[in-house]
Amino acid sequence: MKNLAVSMLSKTKLSISILLIAFTAITFTSCEDYPEGPAISLLSKTTRVTNNWRVAQALNDSVDVTADYNKYELNLSKTGTAELTAKYRFLGIDFDYTTTGTWAFVNDSEKISFNYENNQADGIYEILKLKEDEMWLKEDGGTTEIHYVTR
Repeated sequence: MKNLAVSMLSKTKLSISILLIAFTAITFTSCEDYPEGPAISLLSKTTRVTNNWRVAQALNDSVDVTADYNKYELNLSKTGTAELTAKYRFLGIDFDYTTTGTWAFVNDSEKISFNYENNQADGIYEILKLKEDEMWLKEDGGTTEIHYVTR
């Protein structure tokens, strides 16, 4: 009788262990939503995207074009509002350009859409990486990739 109880307890422990391993494997695999990571995050996607961002690097067909974007700032709120600011110099005159609008996740949060007052700044971007302090976006159907970091 004692051997039967020990055998049943061992089988129960084995079953629980298998279930825990399966659950862990499913959890860790399902969290890898973006090609560049992170593999897992305890923060929601909305919490991670909500930030004040600046361009750290910009690439066009793998060519570094950061100089064209290094004065861009992007502020995204939890409520879905967005503000894009560009500071640039033209003919010796400094310009500050700001447009406001909205942002939203699209395609099951694989992409992010921006809709600004100035329609020329609108766009949809594939999310390559989304961390609390780092966000990589690639122009949907385009060749421009922008790496943001918090400011």
